[in-house]
Formats: sequence, C-alpha cells, structure tokens
Amino acid sequence: MDALIFGVIASSALVIGALVGARVQLPKAVLAAMLAFAAGALITALAFELFEDAYEHGGIWRAGGGLIAGAAVFTALSSWLDRIAQGPREQPHGSEKLDTDAAAQQRRPSTASTGGAAGLALLAAVTLDGVPENVALGVSLGADSGGLALLAAIFVSNFPEALVGSASMRAQGRSQRYILGCWVACAALLTLAVVLGAGPLANTSPETISLPLAFAAGAVLASLADTLMPEAYEKGGPIVAMSTTAGFTLSFLLSIL
Repeated sequence: MDALIFGVIASSALVIGALVGARVQLPKAVLAAMLAFAAGALITALAFELFEDAYEHGGIWRAGGGLIAGAAVFTALSSWLDRIAQGPREQPHGSEKLDTDAAAQQRRPSTASTGGAAGLALLAAVTLDGVPENVALGVSLGADSGGLALLAAIFVSNFPEALVGSASMRAQGRSQRYILGCWVACAALLTLAVVLGAGPLANTSPETISLPLAFAAGAVLASLADTLMPEAYEKGGPIVAMSTTAGFTLSFLLSIL
C-alpha cells in the first residue's frame, strides 16, 4: 500500500502539470525557461542517478552499452515523430520544383520546433527516465530513509516537464483529451513502476538493474541534445542558460538530501 501511495504522489505531478499546460496559455519565453529548467533537472537525473548507478552496479561496459542503446532508440523514435509531425509533402514537378525549393527551405522550421515535437519528445524522455527512477523509488521504500528525498526530487522535476510537454502539444494543435490521456497514461505507468520496485523487483541483482538505468540515461541524453535544449534556446534565447542551471541545481540538491 505504501508503494502505491508513493507512486500516486510522485506521478500526480505529471497530471497536474499536464492540466496547467493544456489549459493555460503561457508566454513563449516562460515556456522556454521552464523547458530549460526541466532539461537541467534531467541532466542531474541522468548523470547522478541513472548512469552513475548503472556504472556502479554493472561496470563500464554494461553501462556504456546501455547508454548507447538508449540514445540510439530515442534518436530513431525522435526521427519517426518528426516525420509524423511534418506530415506528407507533395512533390512539385518540373520547373515548379526549382522555383519552390528556395522558398521551402526558408519556411522549413528546425528539427527541434517542427510541429511542437518537444512535447512528444519530453513525454518519451519522462517515460524512459521515469520507469527506472520510479523502480528505484519503490526499492528505496525498504531503506531507512523511506525514499522521501527521492520522492520529493521526482515530484519537483515531473511538474515542469509535464507542463511544458503538454503546452508544446497544445501548440501543435492536439486536443486536451489527447494531451491529458498521454500524460495520465504515463503517470499510471510510472506508478506501476514504483509498485514493481517495492515488490517483484526488490531483490533483483544490481547487474540486472544496471541495464535499464543506463538505457534510460542514454535516452534522456539524446532527448536533451536532439530536441529539448535546442527547442528551449530557439524560443527563449540566452536566458535559458540560467533556467537550465536552476533546474540542475535544485534537482541536485534534492538528490543529495
């Protein structure tokens, strides 16, 4: 029962953030700052929780292999999402193609901003990062600390990530039902991960756990480089550097409590 309660509390931030992002029209600069803040929090998660734990439990080869695999899978997923967001394009014929190529090149948005792709990318990053992180939360319930510090860190990072992700989906033209459905499904999956961590996976060997941790770290790292940070800079400019620093610092302080 404790695992279920902890899971619901940690994942509730995703639903709350999604509700705010789907219904409140935030200025572009604010969205960029919050996206950068979420990126900073994810940097802490991948560096000091995911990959570090994967290395300590499984060694450099297992951790490195999982990191590369996670980055490759996310990159392939991101490319697929970009193609879906762009939709089919009609190919002009003959001289029309020559006349339109230059104009189309000027109008074509960057990969980071195409169709609000940051929303889906952030949803994927939160899911891939959150599953092993919430499993770790479930496992930590048997420790003396009871997992309270990790619960606080997950909750604080989940809210801005869901808010920005849902706002980006809204900018893409997605309906509120679609947006909330995506994030509620993500929250349910992460709640289940806490329950699994406290139950069936509580006695899993560290070497086995190291692979999903490293995989998640690679996926998060790829999402930062491919979509989240370019999107934040494009919308907010240099101010996102301070927002990223703030997200990293707060998440790091929560992780060491």
